[in-house]
Amino acid sequence: MADQVVWIGSGKLGFPDRAVVAMAMGCDLINVAREAMMAVGCIQAQKCHTGHCPAGVATQNNWLQRGLSVPEKATRMARYLKSTRKEILALTHAAGYEHPCQFSPQDIEFYTGVNEFTDLASVLGYRKEPTAFPGMSSLFGL
Repeated sequence: MADQVVWIGSGKLGFPDRAVVAMAMGCDLINVAREAMMAVGCIQAQKCHTGHCPAGVATQNNWLQRGLSVPEKATRMARYLKSTRKEILALTHAAGYEHPCQFSPQDIEFYTGVNEFTDLASVLGYRKEPTAFPGMSSLFGL
C-alpha cells in the first residue's frame, strides 16, 4: 500500500533532525507550518483566529498587512527552505545515503538510559519497506 499512497508527514517537522525521523518512518514528504510562519515574521501572539495579528502575517486587515514587507519576507522564507534542505541533505550524506527516502527505522536511535540506545524500529514495532531508489543519476537521466 505504501507504494500507492503519498505519505505526508506533519507536526513539528520543520527542523532537519525531525524531518529525517519522519522520512525514516516512511513519509514521502513533510509539511512545515510553524517554522515557516516564524521565518516570515510570526511572533506567536496567538491572535491568528481573530484577524488581528500584530505582525501582519495572519490577518486580512489592510492596515496591519502594510507592516509586512513581502520582498523581505520572501527572501527570509527562501533562505529558511534552502537551509533546511541543505541540512537534511547533510544528515542524509553523513549517514551514507544519497536521498532522505533511503533512511530506515533502524538508522534512528533513541537514548533509553545510561549508555543504552534503542532504534526506532524496536520502539515502534514498525518496519519500513525499503524505498526503491536507483540513485541520483537516474533522476537526471544519466
